[in-house]
Amino acid sequence: MSLLDMLNRDLKIAMKSGDDVAKRTLRGVKAAITRAEKDRPDHLLTDEETIAILHKQAKQRRDSIEAYARGGREDLVAAERAELSVIEKYLPRQMGEEEIRSLAATIMTEMGATGPSDMGKVMGKLMAQLKGKADGRLVNKIVRDMLKGA
Repeated sequence: MSLLDMLNRDLKIAMKSGDDVAKRTLRGVKAAITRAEKDRPDHLLTDEETIAILHKQAKQRRDSIEAYARGGREDLVAAERAELSVIEKYLPRQMGEEEIRSLAATIMTEMGATGPSDMGKVMGKLMAQLKGKADGRLVNKIVRDMLKGA
């Protein structure tokens, strides 16, 4: 079963069960997928492309959570967190900080990275390997800390 089929099935279940959060979230995700499909009408989205859309949707929710938290809108923070939890059910497991550190150390050794000036090269190679498996902000923070100590 493809990821898109799972989303459609779960949307039907949410509609039948009256789960408004899941229904609203999955409809939003489906709308984003439909927009992506219309951009390339001769191409069916792969699961990887669908996951990229889900990552984008999750990032939007995280950014909204931060903004609402700064504004003191706890009601909206809770709503965005609920939507984020629905989206995260469809995303692959994210790598932990230690796994990222280990991979970053390997790449830094391979490249001979010695300081902050090598940040761009290390991030480029690391993000290519971590594509979809780790949050970019976390990876950036880890690499920055490791290069400062190098």
